[in-house]
Amino acid sequence: MLKEKLKDHNIILASGSPRRQYFFKELDLDFTIDVREVEEVFSSNLKREQITNYLAELKASVFTDLKENDVVITSDTIVWHNDKAIGKPTDFEDAKVMLNSLSGQMHEVFTSVCFTSRDWQKTVYDVTKVYFKEISEAQIEYYLNTCKPFDKAGSYGIQDWLGYVGIEKIEGCFFNVMGLPTRLVNETLLELVSKKQTT
Repeated sequence: MLKEKLKDHNIILASGSPRRQYFFKELDLDFTIDVREVEEVFSSNLKREQITNYLAELKASVFTDLKENDVVITSDTIVWHNDKAIGKPTDFEDAKVMLNSLSGQMHEVFTSVCFTSRDWQKTVYDVTKVYFKEISEAQIEYYLNTCKPFDKAGSYGIQDWLGYVGIEKIEGCFFNVMGLPTRLVNETLLELVSKKQTT
């Protein structure tokens, strides 16, 4: 459905994440991938969605060569726990510390998506609450050794083994925890099309 509506747009996904690329395919979008390096540093004054909004827009800022019908889509996800952002682990031990801190606790996952063209920019975000049961040290080590989730914020994937055995419930969008609020992406792209048709 989106593919036909967006046929006059060149959708560019600026993400190397296999999960986000998979979601774009499942949304039946024609898109290209263009990942550009940016130093993901943010002010300590930023909180929650302010961080992901800022980083998603920062990733878009390096696209200074957009053509008329280009729409670049950038995104960022963080885990928010104990009033601080948890990103990707630096190594095995860091991942263990992260998962131990999440064990038996509720945390929030924020994902922001920034849509940028030559003339406009729109950023949306979603938040999901995730409740973990108590996770044993043995379970954590087994998960890290088998699934190696070192490219994931918070050191886990909800779609992985640890999600199967460790998550009691969530409040909000499941796909947001995986790294893309698919409903919001679909709605925003449809809104883009409708705006184009009325101008």
